Amino acid sequence: MQFNTKDQTNRIMIISGVRLGLIFHLAVLATVVLLLSATAPAQQPAQNGAHLVAKASSGEDSTTSVSKNRRGVTQKEINMTELATAPGTTADDKTIRPFHVNIPEEQLVDLRRRIAATKWPEQELVSDASQGVQFALMKKLADYWVNYDWRKTEAKLNSYPQFITNIDGLDIHFIHVRSKNPNALPVIITHGWPGSVIEQLKIIGPLTDPVKYGGKAEDSFDVVIPSLPGYGFSGKPTATGWDPQRVARAWAVLMDRLGYKRYVAQGGDWGNAVTEQMALQQPAGLIGIHTNMPATIPDDIAKALASGGPAPSGLSDEEKYAYDQVAFFYKHGLGYANEMANRPQTLYGIADSPIGLAAWIIDHDSQSYDMIARVFDGKSEGLTREDIVENITLYWLTNTAVSSARLYWESKLPFFAPKGIPTPTAISAYPNEIDAAPRSWTEKAYPKLIYYNRLPKGTHFAAWEQPEIFVSELRASFKSLR
Repeated sequence: MQFNTKDQTNRIMIISGVRLGLIFHLAVLATVVLLLSATAPAQQPAQNGAHLVAKASSGEDSTTSVSKNRRGVTQKEINMTELATAPGTTADDKTIRPFHVNIPEEQLVDLRRRIAATKWPEQELVSDASQGVQFALMKKLADYWVNYDWRKTEAKLNSYPQFITNIDGLDIHFIHVRSKNPNALPVIITHGWPGSVIEQLKIIGPLTDPVKYGGKAEDSFDVVIPSLPGYGFSGKPTATGWDPQRVARAWAVLMDRLGYKRYVAQGGDWGNAVTEQMALQQPAGLIGIHTNMPATIPDDIAKALASGGPAPSGLSDEEKYAYDQVAFFYKHGLGYANEMANRPQTLYGIADSPIGLAAWIIDHDSQSYDMIARVFDGKSEGLTREDIVENITLYWLTNTAVSSARLYWESKLPFFAPKGIPTPTAISAYPNEIDAAPRSWTEKAYPKLIYYNRLPKGTHFAAWEQPEIFVSELRASFKSLR
């Protein structure tokens, strides 16, 4: 049969249309399969032959037998690679999906390969850390890290009930452990940078089951620990606007979605910023907050610090100590924050090099850096070498070096300035925090201060480094609100 040019053109268009239609239907089929896999119930750590599943509407825990497919294999857990706002989820999707960490082995192999292949610079030209993270420390960290077993950390994370829920169009990952005590006080605890939910793992048991750890049943908490947007296993924002105020609103939604009508909040670092914003927004259920990094610096002190001059006269010993701490941080420790606040996208190097990422993370502040250096020198501290590298590894495996940095760009809040918090507030002042807030500044900054305590030891990572002290502080802080 003959075709003229016009007929040939039509024929080609018809065939192409058929082919495109076939491709489209195959793509749809593949998408459906992916969605079914991504939303399948996640296999939780076995408890009497059962695994935890979240009820879609209430967030309450229930148990069900492990389901199997036709080949007798348990359904696949939700993997971290399927996290960023899964296809089909929308801002009004209120379901709560179980979550289970399962990092593909090839990613772990690649991490070890990259550590071993590090292109090292020459050693620093001074005998201290004044030029930055020291060469000898990074060599020790690399030697330990290349042999570190992530699967131990993975098992630790998976020993707790974890979930994903979509809030304001973004998937939020959180750990949720209910106490056996029906009168437990719910608390939402927020980490900061360069932290993660790993910071709070040590305090979950003592808070939810205090009797087992030497406390009293009336000290029980229900514990909710979310990952900040762009951090850990939470989704990465695909548009601007996820500042501390928006995160605070999301946390209030999360607590309401979990059924909590009366709760408290805790945070340090960015966790403090989020927690304070919750207090300012005054969601109906929030009755009090606690922070280990309060915003207390008075205006006149802030102006003196900005000038770079000496401490004003007339300061008490506590005030002078805090002034010197912050002054040192402004002069020698603020570089990473300035870069992330101004040019977070520039940090390609720490997304591409594990050693670059590790150095960036452990150079947060001089006091915690010194502690980490002592750990890799073999000294006993609140943290271990495993503690340190598993947190860094979480950043690496989730590829959140840059997405986490953007919170500095998003926030326009004056970090250390008092906000006039209208909610009952408890403060724990750790001596080696960036700012060991003096009682005098704290009392002026928080008009509803219900608890204040200066601790004998502890750095920026309070719950992670000094979990026993931290748990005692939370118990004491909220006793009057129960």
